[in-house]
Amino acid sequence: MATQHVPSTRGSLVSVPAARQAYWLLRTVFTVAPILFGLDKFVGLLTDWDRYLAPQIDGLLPGTAHQAMLAVGVVEILAGILVAVLPRVGGYVVGLWLAGIIVNLLLVGDYFDIALRDFGLLVGALALARLAAAFDRPAPWARRR
Repeated sequence: MATQHVPSTRGSLVSVPAARQAYWLLRTVFTVAPILFGLDKFVGLLTDWDRYLAPQIDGLLPGTAHQAMLAVGVVEILAGILVAVLPRVGGYVVGLWLAGIIVNLLLVGDYFDIALRDFGLLVGALALARLAAAFDRPAPWARRR
């Protein structure tokens, strides 16, 4: 099987199979990871999630920090499902969600390393959204007739 190449904007060649593999790797991880992290908000096997909520944000939300983190878990599960179903939109949603997490972690003040890691994930989510524009088929309702 011959490798397909397409010209990039700078005149070099981009391998279509490699780009498609990168797309599927990102789509898989940004589907599975948010769902698993969201589910863990309910069982707490990985960590005590409540300690990651900034007091400033906790003060704005009704209920306890634990209840807020349960809501976060629901949002993360839904974001992972959105990436699975509609990665062109889901990549941007996950990117925005990660931006919110970064702001929260910076407000806490003790988790700069995790905030930096989440910035890397944010860039990956944006890369997924861009690759999805090339490799994901349009939704049936969005196809032109």
